[in-house]
Amino acid sequence: MIDASWINAAIGGALIGLASGGLMLLDGRLAGVSGIFHRVVEGNREYWRWAFLLGLVAAGLAAHFWQAPVVVPAADTSLSGYSVVILAGLLVGFGTRMGNGCTSGHGVCGLARLSLRSLLAVLVFLGTGMLVTAAMRFSGAI
Repeated sequence: MIDASWINAAIGGALIGLASGGLMLLDGRLAGVSGIFHRVVEGNREYWRWAFLLGLVAAGLAAHFWQAPVVVPAADTSLSGYSVVILAGLLVGFGTRMGNGCTSGHGVCGLARLSLRSLLAVLVFLGTGMLVTAAMRFSGAI
């Protein structure tokens, strides 16, 4: 059997590029998911924001049902497992507001526009991710 996971990654990357580029060309807007989501939560009723978010959910569901079965370890469904996920989500939300954008806004759209601020943000995202992963591996958490 041939490992073709790189094909899925390439297709996904191309679709992200098409979606963000299309949004910029058609509406002059950046495809920063945290900003789009934030405006929807605030009560913004622009149809494209809802369509974008629903498209993200639909794409995730489609990938789930069209992918070959993958054996993964059982998820931690204890209260502590959910607590960690909730805390992580809150920290990500806080970080996106503090960084004035998320990885999709800075990494996809900002880098494509050659934004120095986005480049610095992406370097901080990646560096922090590497440090946290190394710390968790060193501590035996993963």
